[in-house]
Amino acid sequence: MRSRRSPSGARGRKPPGTCRFRWPCGKIHLLLVTALIPAVAGCERLPLSLGDENSIIVTAAPELWTDVEATLVPALERTVFTVRDEKTFTVTSGDLGGENWVRLRRLKRQLILGTAADPWMEPALAKVGEPVTPPQIAQVENVWARGQVVTLVILEEGDEVAGVTELLPSVAELYDSQFRARAIARMFITEPDTALSRKLAEEHGFTLLVPAVYSYRTVDSVHIFRNDNPDPSELIRQFTVTWQLPVQPELGTEDLLAWRARIVDGYYNYPQNVNLDRVIEKRAILNGGPTFTYQAVWENPPNEYPAAGPFITRTVDCPGQGRRYLVDAWLYAPGRDKYEYMIQLEQILDSFRCTRG
Repeated sequence: MRSRRSPSGARGRKPPGTCRFRWPCGKIHLLLVTALIPAVAGCERLPLSLGDENSIIVTAAPELWTDVEATLVPALERTVFTVRDEKTFTVTSGDLGGENWVRLRRLKRQLILGTAADPWMEPALAKVGEPVTPPQIAQVENVWARGQVVTLVILEEGDEVAGVTELLPSVAELYDSQFRARAIARMFITEPDTALSRKLAEEHGFTLLVPAVYSYRTVDSVHIFRNDNPDPSELIRQFTVTWQLPVQPELGTEDLLAWRARIVDGYYNYPQNVNLDRVIEKRAILNGGPTFTYQAVWENPPNEYPAAGPFITRTVDCPGQGRRYLVDAWLYAPGRDKYEYMIQLEQILDSFRCTRG
């Protein structure tokens, strides 16, 4: 009998790129500056921005902040389910005119609300570079600090609360899209392993695009991709791909978990019980065949090493091959925020494709 042990012993990079976003036309105009703004005279004299990229500092007139805080904060503090709901951003008032305002303006991610005539808007508006038509969203860099991103919500005078309400969904989507783009760019700091992807397509009938830092091995018809850098006691990201044929009738939740349990028992080095307290299930179509995605939390059994983490298991039917694939992704990251890793796991899962038949 194989001994059970705690998670332990892999390796993530795509060059950061410019992401484009589309927004509804009409009254709302959006100026989204995603490329780096060229340095201008005096820019080098700006102080370096501070703080966390996931912390949004909001500057607005105190009376406007009072009116919109209850709506704005939950709209921007979106959550990602890991082992619990984790916020992707935290939103804090910039304390306009207060003693901390100058200090808070040096933080990396700024959101400023106001009309074109409001004095706190002027330094950022000067960088937009073209006339504005409220209500409008614009985004510029290096206003009060180098490496800083400032999002402007430019409002019509006398209708500020309604303007924030109208533009808030687009602002939230902008922040969410950029957050996800940064998470994926960080994962691909190590280039994607396109050679491995081609090999999988040619020899095994599927592709999965992982960073080149991942290790890869096969046991029987089970393919295991693993990144346990910098230390497996601190961080593990693993994907497992296998299949069954012929494709049986529609797979239910119990059948899926039983299949996963067989893979865990036969090919993982430690047990992973499934915690059913919170479950997310999704069904969709990929490559012309149905997929079933199941997300929950794995944990070691009682009296074992106390370890746990999120997992996402997906089945993909490939009718041309007569195969039903199982793609299992799981994370071990004790003591860390996990939302960014979950976005990365989803990106790799979504790269799976059938390539034969």
